[in-house]
Amino acid sequence: MSALPPGFISTRDVLDERLSGADVRRLELKYGNEELLYGLDVLGLAGPFSRVTPWELEDERGVRRINASGYAATPFGEMPPVITDFMHEFLRKNRAMGLPQQSTGPWRAALQANLVALLARELPSHADSQVFFCSSGTEAIEGALKFAKAWRPKAKYQISFASGYHGKTLGSLSLTPNPEYQDIFRPLIPGALTSPYGDLDALTRLIRRVGADNVTCVVVEPIQGEGGVNIPPAGFLRGVGELCRRHGIPVIADEIQTGLGRTGHWFESAAQGLDADIVTLAKPLGGGMTAVGATIVRAPIFKKMLGGLSSKRHSNTFGGGALAMAVGLRSLEYLIENDLPARSTALGEEGLARLQRVQARFPNLLEAVRGQGLLFALQFRPMVGVPLPGVLKELVFEATAILALRELHQGGVMANLSLSSKRTVRLTPALDMPHDVFTTMLDRVEAFAQTHPSARHLLTSTPPQVTARLAAFAASKPKKRTPSDG
Repeated sequence: MSALPPGFISTRDVLDERLSGADVRRLELKYGNEELLYGLDVLGLAGPFSRVTPWELEDERGVRRINASGYAATPFGEMPPVITDFMHEFLRKNRAMGLPQQSTGPWRAALQANLVALLARELPSHADSQVFFCSSGTEAIEGALKFAKAWRPKAKYQISFASGYHGKTLGSLSLTPNPEYQDIFRPLIPGALTSPYGDLDALTRLIRRVGADNVTCVVVEPIQGEGGVNIPPAGFLRGVGELCRRHGIPVIADEIQTGLGRTGHWFESAAQGLDADIVTLAKPLGGGMTAVGATIVRAPIFKKMLGGLSSKRHSNTFGGGALAMAVGLRSLEYLIENDLPARSTALGEEGLARLQRVQARFPNLLEAVRGQGLLFALQFRPMVGVPLPGVLKELVFEATAILALRELHQGGVMANLSLSSKRTVRLTPALDMPHDVFTTMLDRVEAFAQTHPSARHLLTSTPPQVTARLAAFAASKPKKRTPSDG
């Protein structure tokens, strides 16, 4: 066996934790996304972090924090035994082909069948639907757009909603109306139109203006995650479905963040009365351990794109791989066995009530809190109270959330930013987080509010050297800011 070349890092070096935290940061900053990691490093958020339990992580100094981050992609926490133990068993026993591209595969077959059965329990019209697997949420949306276009090839407009988020590959980015992420990549996919979220009359007018026959599809999140946990008014999604059905327009429900229990329902869109033609899933399906995306499509639409000799019109090298499918199957099974959507509802009601009390006590810190199931949003007051123009206002909004994220981290809670809602920080705890850990998380959020009773304390609590480095970093990296929440 040949020795590794000088300077190579071995698997044993990593597995035996021979790389220090400083080594990891140095290598990441040199070879990875330096600008992102630099900003995180300035804030003290860059890690690396190690798993203590599925719900708690520690840094290199041994400081433990409750992990409510992960952007809803770690439904059972970090390296959950229910998944890792199963993966060990899979690796010992599985004899099925790892990447069955041009053959049937038992793991893919089982997960397809179970996903359709689960959806059909909520929406019987999907009993004969079919599934296309990929490796991420944005790929699931790309596939959904192609299915819709194949169904209505002469139509030229795709409608999504303001503050929505569907991914960053070119098609999904075109339907994510955020100039900060879009502008440098223009021209995007032509025909992307935006309608106000929650406003059925506005959608009706838009469809009438461009002509219903010219609309390829309407893409909607049942609750906007990156938009700051925006919950639409009652009847909106049902109305979207009815409007589009009258005109034969396919509706794509983006359930990548909301689906499979996060909001307390298997499919949030179905719970709100929408019988979508195409449903996209990802994040929790991989159990926090593998990359799995799925696009569930009504059979006639599926066959229009992938029928007969056109069955290779859309493909994915790693989609449907045995390990990913097996983990997806076990994740789905665990969700069902423990009725985690119902648990999400119960903990969500408790958590939201607690956060609402915190907001009522500290209105100069928190302008609003929102939640559905175990998807929570903390919307902060701007840390500079005087009105500011344009770009300066957006910078203050963004800095407010960033410093709130830092202070929560210092207080023992790891949270998420919201890409389309600058002043909003989200909490997405594991669906099976033990109740005592969950209440401790809420205790720490309350303690954070007590020590930062107004938003200006986010700034005064930050060490001057950190503020100076952040300001210099922001000034050196100007970018298009997106008008956001207020």
